[in-house]
Amino acid sequence: MHTLMAIPLVCLASIVGQQSAPAGNPLAVDSVLVTLIDEVEVPAQAEGALIALTVREGDSVSAGQELGRVDDLDARSAARQLELEADVARREAENDLKVRFGHKNAEVAKAELRRAEESVKQFSRAVSGSEIDRLRLTAERTELEILQADHEFAVAKLNLGVKENAHAFALETLSRRAIAAPIDGVVVQVNRQQGEWVKPGDSVLRVVRIDRLRTEGFLMHNDFPEDPTGRRVTLMVDLPGRKQAKYPGKIVFVSPEVNPVSGQVRFWAEIENQDGKLRPGIKGRLAIE
Repeated sequence: MHTLMAIPLVCLASIVGQQSAPAGNPLAVDSVLVTLIDEVEVPAQAEGALIALTVREGDSVSAGQELGRVDDLDARSAARQLELEADVARREAENDLKVRFGHKNAEVAKAELRRAEESVKQFSRAVSGSEIDRLRLTAERTELEILQADHEFAVAKLNLGVKENAHAFALETLSRRAIAAPIDGVVVQVNRQQGEWVKPGDSVLRVVRIDRLRTEGFLMHNDFPEDPTGRRVTLMVDLPGRKQAKYPGKIVFVSPEVNPVSGQVRFWAEIENQDGKLRPGIKGRLAIE
């Protein structure tokens, strides 16, 4: 009978009576423990009263699904105000009437100046010198008005960018009032109740992923002549009413380190929990292709 060395608590599974398998036969790891891959403490991201909590322990949730909400009246009002300001700024940024009007004025002023100058060429006293000076000044003024209109139009576009950024920030602030599921999974713990005051970072819910789980174990370093990452595995567990239920998976990690005392290498495999019956904490047997 083999004497097993004590394994630190950080190790989640061990090999009991592991034997090297002949080439082509599955390698058996006689005792592995099923554990979670993903578990998340879902926090509040804003301070305020928890005005809604729509799930309970045992509820299945999808990534992005809203599970609760912190009081958002002020944030919603601010976002609406900035949305209206952005709409006003957008109308101003799209209104180029002053620019077009300035160009038309300039065309008229230049035409009047040109006709006056042509009249003077034909009849020296047709238009007085002071009138020519006035028309020339008018034409120059309309050019400056065009530059001013272009400047105001450019400023309006910049102001639109400022308002849109402020609105986007307000929407982001509002979105932080929602408490959303970060992963697909099941709610296993509710830490806060509706009406309680929460602060950023306070854990409101705990969600775990169950459609894919992990088994971790150890192999003798010379059992595989090459890297076993990606090899298919089958987990066999005894469930109520189902002896030797089988779940497929594959090896996703093999430690590069070999234990100098036991000669073992730590690995883990991800298991597909197709029917949702496999639960973290169950022990089973793993066959590696």
